[in-house]
Amino acid sequence: MFEIFKNEKGYEVHTVLVDTGGFSAEELSAIEKRAYELGSAQHANLTILDKYYDKAIKYLIFGNVLKNNTYPLSVSAERVFQAIEAIKYAKKVGATAIAHGSTGAGNDQIRFDLIFQTIAPEIEIITPIRDLKLSRQEEVDYLAQNGVHYSWEKAQYSINKGLWGTSVGGKETLTSSQPLPSEAYPSQLQKEGEEKVTLHFEQGELVGLNGKTDKPSNNIVALEKLASAYAIGRDIHVGDTIIGIKGRVGFEAAAPLIIIKAHHLLEKHTLGKWQQYWKEQLGNWYGMLFHEGQFLDPVMRNIETFLQDTQKTVNGTVTVSLKPYHFSLDGIESENDLMNTGFGQYGEMNNAWTSDDAKGFIKILGNAQNIFSSVNKLDHD
Repeated sequence: MFEIFKNEKGYEVHTVLVDTGGFSAEELSAIEKRAYELGSAQHANLTILDKYYDKAIKYLIFGNVLKNNTYPLSVSAERVFQAIEAIKYAKKVGATAIAHGSTGAGNDQIRFDLIFQTIAPEIEIITPIRDLKLSRQEEVDYLAQNGVHYSWEKAQYSINKGLWGTSVGGKETLTSSQPLPSEAYPSQLQKEGEEKVTLHFEQGELVGLNGKTDKPSNNIVALEKLASAYAIGRDIHVGDTIIGIKGRVGFEAAAPLIIIKAHHLLEKHTLGKWQQYWKEQLGNWYGMLFHEGQFLDPVMRNIETFLQDTQKTVNGTVTVSLKPYHFSLDGIESENDLMNTGFGQYGEMNNAWTSDDAKGFIKILGNAQNIFSSVNKLDHD
């Protein structure tokens, strides 16, 4: 599209890549070089891993967010932050228009447009693929005609890698019945047997891995490297898109799934019943709004404040067993463990109350249903 923007539309074209964890230094360098070869007046690579963690992933962990109990918002979350950084860069260079390559049939168009129009309503949004209704083959043909040659047979699967997981799309995910073949996933099985890892959390954040302390973003990367060798974290997410149609996408997210499940187990031991209940409600809402591009809605900051406050006692170590294609949670150790008290052992012995205390509690607890049943003469057949 460089030729159209430069020659036909008269734009000076700038390019920006927002790295949320999917690129090596060599790849970033190659992309910058290619951008200038294609005619970019100025190119910027913006790496935002720590910002992405602090403003997004941290709260997805606090909320144990899994869309439809399956998907850790691997692409949904990073698209929002790519959009935020891209539009801020556009404002910085004084751009009058910003272009993205989303089609008109997916979620990304909404995420990009919502962010762009909120942060910079004065900047025009250009969407050639959406406006021209271009098919993938038409895009390939156009690129070939303009000197961009690539072995497209090797690109039969669309791979989107980031700090919080990798999405995998292909012809199989366009059906309701076909699984992705094993070779479609970027990480292949390299290890057999079983390996134990320990995750250390402080106030809900992953601050240590196998006894080594580091910042959470680095721990995520390190855990992904360990767990992906076992081909852990593969699944296919089926969900309702923002535009109302059903969608299906494969993903591998070893570290995100392990972290969320380990964090959730630690919370079961360290939070009260009603804390857990309301966290689940608000965590689901937070994930849904995030997924649908509503990250800048002020209610998101309200929910983040609540989620952050619930993490004060979520401290401790979780042991996880890694195995080929799956993992299991072994248990936790925590000074805040509400199970590790002298009040009683579930199903065994009561230490903090008498038999008469228990009988009286049960009688009062049943008052409401007993009264209703008696007044209405229910026989409960």
